[in-house]
Order: sequence, then structure tokens, then C-alpha cells
Amino acid sequence: MTDTPKGPLRGFADFLRSERVRLTEQWMKEVFGDVDLIEADKLTYEQLADHLPEILDGLCAALDAEDLEKVEPAIERDARMHGLVRWRQGYRIEELVRELDLFHQTLAGALETFADTGSGFTRRHERRARRLIAEALSFVTLTSIREVVSERDRKIDDYTGKLERANHELKLNQRLVSDLHESRMQITRSVVHDLRNFLNAFSVALTLIGRAPAKAEAALTLAHRQAADMKQLVDQMVEYSVVLGDNSPPEAEPFDVRVLFDELVTSCRPAIEAKGLRLKTACDAELVSVTSNRLKVKQVALNLLSNATKYTATGEIELAIGGAGEGHWSIRVSDTGIGIAASDADRVFDEFERAAGDDIPGTGLGLAIVKELCRVLHGQIRFESREGRGTTFEICFPLDLGLVE
Repeated sequence: MTDTPKGPLRGFADFLRSERVRLTEQWMKEVFGDVDLIEADKLTYEQLADHLPEILDGLCAALDAEDLEKVEPAIERDARMHGLVRWRQGYRIEELVRELDLFHQTLAGALETFADTGSGFTRRHERRARRLIAEALSFVTLTSIREVVSERDRKIDDYTGKLERANHELKLNQRLVSDLHESRMQITRSVVHDLRNFLNAFSVALTLIGRAPAKAEAALTLAHRQAADMKQLVDQMVEYSVVLGDNSPPEAEPFDVRVLFDELVTSCRPAIEAKGLRLKTACDAELVSVTSNRLKVKQVALNLLSNATKYTATGEIELAIGGAGEGHWSIRVSDTGIGIAASDADRVFDEFERAAGDDIPGTGLGLAIVKELCRVLHGQIRFESREGRGTTFEICFPLDLGLVE
């Protein structure tokens, strides 16, 4: 069998393969000596060489075939990896272009050396080889640059996303600060308003006593009522500040539901009956014991009962405690009071929000306290209301708070 004669370009390819180590070292010497290639000085021999030996193999394959297209996929793969590695090594695009240009010059020098050997390598062959080298190195440079630009764009998109998220969080925090400031201003306005009413009432009472001693008893009654309202304001503000300031997890303990129920009935009955209202009660006998923070649960129920009593002029208040599906129990408080308008439903748990005007005393903190306590106790709040017909609040608690993550 006769061997296929080796073409001149294939001979040059074999020459490059045999001189690979020397050519790589020559190129690296040029790179280390170039003042414009700053990042190269920080790399080891292996890091600097990177994919250039593989790129050189691809070029040799193109010379063997005398056709770049046949080996383009392999060269493209190595060029992309080279661009990616150089990007991660901190190269600027101009540095990447410069080092590949030096590689091109090294190969051009090798071509001249081979051409001078006089081994049948004509000027036409030399021009053909020079064109293939130029095309291959241009393709490698372009592909590497594209990979660097792609990675840079991806990094920019990543940073942009992080900045957008940070900006969004900043806006949320600014809104929270603004809401907190508005909340504090609301507190100030509410307290000042109630203090003014308190002082005005005392002023009226003192004026009545001074001008009409016979009306002293009515004036004192007015003063006592205003003092009681003021005490309620202070008590609820203290209660709310304590609830907000308590960051420790609630201590859960088993307690008897019936005992809690009896305590709630005993506490709320006098105020309800004093207004001429009926109190309906129901306690599920099958619900014997639950595990939660008894005092905080009681605080939730008392605030709901107080609120219901305050906003109900006629009819009844209902307190019901029972099971609420698997793993839960509930406290339900219903009334036949003034109800809550649909437009007010979203802000009913906000600080100092009230369902009526100044004719009904109160601070507007009761439901805010309930909301915060329910958050701590993992209680789910549900309420239904019809304006002029009444409101029902139901709080579902876990049977065992200690098992809630």
C-alpha cells in the first residue's frame, strides 16, 4: 500500500507540533516582557499557558486539512474556554487581544524559520499557511472576546439585579421608617387630643363648681368620667408598649380551658350587664386543655370583649370557646354593635384606628394589641362585620404552641 505523500502545509503542521514546547516558552517570554500585559505577571506557567496548546493543536489540524472550517468547532470550544479563563483571571479585553497578537507573531516567526529550511515549501505555500494562521488567530481572538463580553454582561446583569433588589429593599425600609414616623406622629396627635379633652373637661367642671355650687355633683361626675377615660388611655398605651417591647418567645404551658373561660366571663360580665346588654356564653366540654401562653391568650380575649362592649349599644355579646379543626382551637367574640364599614376593614388593626367618633371613648389600640399578641401566639385572626348589624372576631390558636416552628 502506497503512503499518501505529505503536503507542505502538513509538514509545517508537524514542525509546529514538534516545536510546541519551545514556541510556548518563547511566547510566554514575550508576554512576561510586555509592559502592557499587567495581569500576566500575576499568573503561574500553567495559568498563563491555559488553552493555547489546544488552540495550537487546532491550528495544526487546520493546516493538515488546509481548511479552517473543518476544525472550527474544536478551535471555537478552546477559544471560548480561553476567553472565560482570562476573564476570571482579571484580563482586560485589550490584554487578551495583545497576548493573542504575540502568539500570532510567534507563529509567524516559526513559519519563516520553516520556510527557510528549503524543504519544498514555496512562497505560495507560505502565503497559504500565513493566511490560515491569520484566519485561525482572528477567529480565536473574536471568539475569546465574545466570551469575555458575554461573561461581563452576565456579571453586569447579576450586579444590576442585586442593585435593583437592594434598591427595592431600601425603598421598603424607607417606607417602613416613614410608616413608623407617621405612627409615632399619630400617637402624639392622639395623646395630645385626649389630654386636651381631659383638661377641657376638668376646666368645665371647675367652672361649674365656681359659678354654680349647686351643680358641683354633676361637675365632679364629669371630672371622674374623664379621669376614668384618661386612665384607660394610659393603661392601654402601657399595655401596648409592653407587648411591642417583649421580644422574648412566649412561654407555653398547659392550662385548663374551662378555668380560662370562667375567668373571662367573670371579668367581662359586669361591664356588659351595666350597659343593659345580654351575655351569651359557650364552652366546648371536649376541649379540656391546651398548651400556650395563658396570660397572653387571656389578654387577647379581654381586648376583644372590651371592644365589643364599647361599640354595642343594644343587644348582646357572645363569647364562645371550642375546637377549630385538627390541631387548633378558637376564641370567638360576637356583638350586635355598630359594625365595621367595608372601607375600614383593611385598617381596623392599625394603631389608633377607631370605628366611631369621639362620642365613644377609647384609644384605638385594642385591636392593634390583639394583632401583635396573635402574631406571637401564632393565632390566625378572622373577622366578619356588617355595618349597623355587628361584628364577629374569631382567633384560631394551635393546640400546642410548643410544637409550632
